[in-house]
Amino acid sequence: MKEYATVLLYAIPFFIVLIAIEFLIGRAKGVQTYRGFDTISSLSSGMTNTLKEVLGLSIVIISYRWIYEHVALYEVEAKWWIYVICFIGLDFAGYWAHRFEHVINIFWNRHIVHHSSEEFNLACALRQPISNVVALFTFLLLPTALLGVPPKVIAVIAPLHLFAQFWYHTRLINKLGFLEHIIVTPSHHRVHHAINDVYLDKNYGQIFIVWDKWFGTFQEELSEVTPVYGVKRAVKTWNPILINYQHLWLLIKDAFRTQRWKDKLQIWFKPTGWRPEDVSKKYPVESIADPFSYEKYQTPSRPILSIWAWLQLTINLLLMLHMMYIIADITIYQLFQYGLFLFVSIYGYTALMDHSKQAIVAEIFKMGIVISIIYMQGTWFGIAAFVIISYSLISVLSSCYFLLFQNNHV
Repeated sequence: MKEYATVLLYAIPFFIVLIAIEFLIGRAKGVQTYRGFDTISSLSSGMTNTLKEVLGLSIVIISYRWIYEHVALYEVEAKWWIYVICFIGLDFAGYWAHRFEHVINIFWNRHIVHHSSEEFNLACALRQPISNVVALFTFLLLPTALLGVPPKVIAVIAPLHLFAQFWYHTRLINKLGFLEHIIVTPSHHRVHHAINDVYLDKNYGQIFIVWDKWFGTFQEELSEVTPVYGVKRAVKTWNPILINYQHLWLLIKDAFRTQRWKDKLQIWFKPTGWRPEDVSKKYPVESIADPFSYEKYQTPSRPILSIWAWLQLTINLLLMLHMMYIIADITIYQLFQYGLFLFVSIYGYTALMDHSKQAIVAEIFKMGIVISIIYMQGTWFGIAAFVIISYSLISVLSSCYFLLFQNNHV
């Protein structure tokens, strides 16, 4: 956790600078690539995923080290060509894991948050899940383990492979000539994020596009069909924590409501979007039939609410960076306390963006966390108690103000 937190201390500011550059270039070109609340939701989603990873909230059923120790046919040194094999092996496994997440009902819940933005930009690349708490697809690295790629090589290549998927989430880069035949480009990934029928469930590749071409899932971006982004069942919320579990909640309700025991069992492993016939008739769910006539989700807000939401995002990002900076100096119990505070805080201000009164409940809960921690420690992890208490109190009062007094005047 400490090593990962150290890497992110440098990576997060780098990502934010690139997002700012994309925004400015888009403005200069007259292309609207960002909307305020959508961007805040994307960045907040990235924060929740970072918190999950830093807190180690993942369960590994079969680790790569275990597979390596039991099935490796060779024992090789970590030379440069081993790193190349590892990178290719990770990408091959990533293609299949990504494909499973798109085409199997229960696995879609692990991935929906990444597709939930109705924009396509570098910020939406940071929409990463917190619902994938169980590592299910380690077995896909079996070929790499058979070749004897050491676990320490995986540990180096895995974050590089992940970060290399950031750059192509943009509308500002057109097709890239011969590279279109080899690697995943922005054009390829625009197709992947689109909900147009011709583009749906295509281009699963993460670094190399050749997997899609070999396994029949490739689709070129067509000049006559502009991609429309999002998911077929629009999430209609800015709250990244709710988005992470929307699909799972629908599956649970459908499994409970359907009369057939067969459907209660098979719903989890049917193709994504499948619902039992009796439930789909009695409890219809709105789906986007014509992407071009769909109006993007937007909550009305005055400039002051937008300013407050951006301020909340900034404060929580700085607090998260502070948590990662002091991670070596605090106990695991204190780390989880800090993490809980940040999760609740993110829930609070994104619920406020939805005009949901859950924001008030979250902010009051956050205040309770702050008071209890300061009572036990005397300070907020080295920050003066007065500062955090004041911030939390202002958050509670602001939520009450916006929801109880301003909603009728928007």
